[in-house]
Amino acid sequence: MSSLDAFQPILQRDEPLAPYTWLNLGGPAQYLLTPRSIEELTAVVRACHEEQIAIHILGGGSNLLVKDEGVSGAVIRLTNPVFGNVSIEGNRVRAGGGALLSHVIAETIRVGLAGFENLAGIPGTIGGALCGNSGGRLGEISQLVESVSGLTLLGEQVVRSKDELSFDYRQSNLDEMLIIEAEFVLAPGDPEAISQILKKNWIAKKSVQPLSSQSAGCIFKNPRGQRAGQLIEQAGLKGTRIGGAEISDRHANFIVTHEGAKSGDVMRLIDLIRSKISEQFGVHLESEIKIW
Repeated sequence: MSSLDAFQPILQRDEPLAPYTWLNLGGPAQYLLTPRSIEELTAVVRACHEEQIAIHILGGGSNLLVKDEGVSGAVIRLTNPVFGNVSIEGNRVRAGGGALLSHVIAETIRVGLAGFENLAGIPGTIGGALCGNSGGRLGEISQLVESVSGLTLLGEQVVRSKDELSFDYRQSNLDEMLIIEAEFVLAPGDPEAISQILKKNWIAKKSVQPLSSQSAGCIFKNPRGQRAGQLIEQAGLKGTRIGGAEISDRHANFIVTHEGAKSGDVMRLIDLIRSKISEQFGVHLESEIKIW
């Protein structure tokens, strides 16, 4: 018997995770928990620490591949509205870790605050975006954040100010923290002008990415001074298919899935790409997608 049995109202055992991910692949979670309050989340995290149960935070499921055999430990989803609040005072925005990035973008544009429009088309939650320092050629979320509050894996509440935060390309020092809320400082602007920038950014992204297909976003980080998609394309791998997984013929750094696909198909395709790129260009491709 696990101490997590005390959380029956919010606990599901052996819950399939595929429906919670953009790739719609993967096996079950040993425990899936959906806390209804910060207090309940804190109690869950402390119980996991006491029992030495591994914790995984499932955000929007957009940058994630769950293996076919599933995930041992506790998978926590912060989908209760209490974790998705967005409030705005002047040019300061407070957003819950579970808030959808798309919702925060819409809310900030509505009141004439600029900055988030540069993250147009990036899926997922605020918590996930901060952990992976989401962004693109127009900017990254790290340029906007002022402070982050959350829980350590011991269940202790912490607040990290801007000078305590460390960001790099698609990574941060927030991986060992459950993000409850973040504060951002934005620049005032004209809502219509910001909205036009958002639209332009979205159209540009839609023109080169397979957004209408089932995918999980970019699979690999760009090597320094190079673009992973270009290397994969130069290696002649566009359109390569293993089982139900295929390298997109629209953007080579995307893997799209078809009916009957398994996580193992995606994993084998990832291994094939790495091997070919290393062999042909002497470059090691590092995963951008998280693999559980």
